[in-house]
Amino acid sequence: MTAVTTTLLTKDQLALAEVTLDFAQEQLAPHSLTWDQDKHFPVDVLRRAAGLGLAGLYVREECGGSGLTRTDGVLVLEVLATGCPSIAGYLSIHNMVAWMIDRYGDQDQRARWLPGLCAAGTLGSYCLTEPGAGSDAAALRTRAERDGDGHYVLSGVKQFISGAGASDVYIVMARTGGDGPAGISAFVVERGDPGLSFGPNERKMGWNAQPTRQVVLDGVRIPADRRLGAEGEGFRIAMSGLNGGRLGIAACSLGGAQSALDRSLTHLADREAFGARLLDAQALQFRLADMATELTAARALVRTAAGALDRGDPQASQLCAMAKRFATDTGFTVADRALQLHGGYGYLSEYGIEKIVRDLRVHQILEGTNEIMRVIVARGLTENL
Repeated sequence: MTAVTTTLLTKDQLALAEVTLDFAQEQLAPHSLTWDQDKHFPVDVLRRAAGLGLAGLYVREECGGSGLTRTDGVLVLEVLATGCPSIAGYLSIHNMVAWMIDRYGDQDQRARWLPGLCAAGTLGSYCLTEPGAGSDAAALRTRAERDGDGHYVLSGVKQFISGAGASDVYIVMARTGGDGPAGISAFVVERGDPGLSFGPNERKMGWNAQPTRQVVLDGVRIPADRRLGAEGEGFRIAMSGLNGGRLGIAACSLGGAQSALDRSLTHLADREAFGARLLDAQALQFRLADMATELTAARALVRTAAGALDRGDPQASQLCAMAKRFATDTGFTVADRALQLHGGYGYLSEYGIEKIVRDLRVHQILEGTNEIMRVIVARGLTENL
């Protein structure tokens, strides 16, 4: 097994990594290029992943989940991403949705949605970003108006929603009060709700194995018991979910980049130039050494941040932002170097490297751009000065 699974792991974590790696190699890796080319979303494979407990990673066991820590979860997502970063990325988002319902939902809400989410019979999506409110999420304009005592009516558009159209449950952030974060509440919208529709599947650079669409809410009337938490708590709930989501995407970057590094080692061992293996050229060995060193450093930061989140450390949000920024930048850089080490073959789709590069590029943008991660870190450094 590679460095992705052997560094400072307990016996239980090593066993978890081995099971997940088998799944990634058998169920994801052989099909990832075809899924990318055909823009196919393999829901059947997601349900097989759920059979291993991978669709309810952080949900308590009594609600059907695996009850894992964030430290365990980043390991799982990293290993999954060695098979396909796009599918691992969707599972990260799906798990974020399930955790938010488990953490902030009441008993009836947990009983209603969590069994299906943990079995992946119900798929989940997270709806925060809007066409005019990306990085400035607190400026969102989707509204949820009270309709008597028992209902809300939601109107607005959400942008760049992973799984949209295929997912069954959507956690939607909508404005119930005035401007700013204090006026935002969280709701669960179901795919069959009248007034809910979806834009066309976006044509994207990467992440083609999962759909990305607008979510359009045109007077969607839902019962008041679909609200998560109290009115005005939605932004806090959204940001809490993103702490874990950022770690998930960071882990997916590590897994994709580790796969690219492993492929580079094999390629350079098999290729010869000027009468010697490329792998024996010291200049190329130095590049490989730097790639491995940077991935190991990023992995350590991701696991440190995950541990902080597990402990409820007051600096957890800042550490999650650091880990997301560093790991996604590092992952993309390592994948891009791997493409260069493959020469012209790296540019061919059949070798799989260019797909990893395309998939990992968006990780620097989603779950908060890396520029916003710097804002979060800087705010933590300066808030008491």
